[in-house]
Order: sequence, then C-alpha cells, then structure tokens
Amino acid sequence: MPETNELANDPRFPLGRFTPPDSITSEDRRDAILTISEMPEQLREAIRSLDEEQLDTPYREGGWTVRQLVHHIGDSHMAAFHRLCRALTEDTPVIPGYDEAAFAELPDHKMPIQWSLDIIEGVHARWVALLNSMDGPQWARTWNHSELGVQRLDLVTLQYAWHSRHHVAHITHLRAQRGW
Repeated sequence: MPETNELANDPRFPLGRFTPPDSITSEDRRDAILTISEMPEQLREAIRSLDEEQLDTPYREGGWTVRQLVHHIGDSHMAAFHRLCRALTEDTPVIPGYDEAAFAELPDHKMPIQWSLDIIEGVHARWVALLNSMDGPQWARTWNHSELGVQRLDLVTLQYAWHSRHHVAHITHLRAQRGW
C-alpha cells in the first residue's frame, strides 16, 4: 500500500500518512482486503495482556488512550461498512462525516474494549465477504463524503486498510516505547 514515511517519527503517523496511488490494481485491492481481514486478530494481539492502566494510557502525549483507539476503530469501521453497503445500493450516496474526537469522549469509550473487539471482528468478517464478492464495475462506484468529496470504493478500501494498520501501529509502538 502506498504510504509516505516522512512522518515515521511522528507518533501521530507511525506509518506515515496515506498516499493514494496513481492507479489501483487488482493486486492492490487483494492486499487491502487481506489487511482488513487480518486486522481484528492483529488488534487482539496488539492489546493482549494489557491491564486497565495500560489500556487507559494515551498512545502519545495529547492523544487517545489505547481504549479510545479500540472503540474508535469499532466506530469507524462500522461506519465504513455501512457506507460501502450504501455505495453498492445507491448512486453516489452522500456520506456524512462525524466528529471522531467528540465520539472518543462519549461515556461508552470508557467501557470494556471487548465490546468493540467483538464488533470489529463481526464487521470485518462481513466487510471482507462483501469486498471479496465485488466485481470490476463495483470497484468504480462512489460515495460523496461530506468533508472529502466523491471517492471511489477501490480507493476507500485502500484507505481503510491503511487505517487498520495505522491504529494497530499506534498500540504496538506504544508497547515498544514502554517495554510492555
């Protein structure tokens, strides 16, 4: 997946920012689907054996806690799956953005991470099944994001694969930094 590593030392972007490719191949899509399929287990491995204090540790100064990250992934990926379903059944639906930082402050983001881990596992299973069923013209379908404009499903799939790796890396880098 295309990424830039100019920010590799920036704790906000341990893998660099997502950089869209000039063109997207079927191999790019397969790699992205594989990343999305493997992400729930990689996330479980990243948080394995963390205690409550560690889960409530920010991954960087001023950043979300590990717990908030896990709940954010659940929120974000539920929304992505729903958006995909809409884009496959409607012509360029308008997809609203949301205030991710405000969501992270809601009381449910202090609840057990198992709730979101279960959601992530189920959503990713359905998401991967749907992505694997898509044919050529479906990859060119679009949605109109209220903040980002019109986006093709092939590009969005690569973005969410990056998003999956991005947040797992927040946790694994924190663990390495702290020696957990």
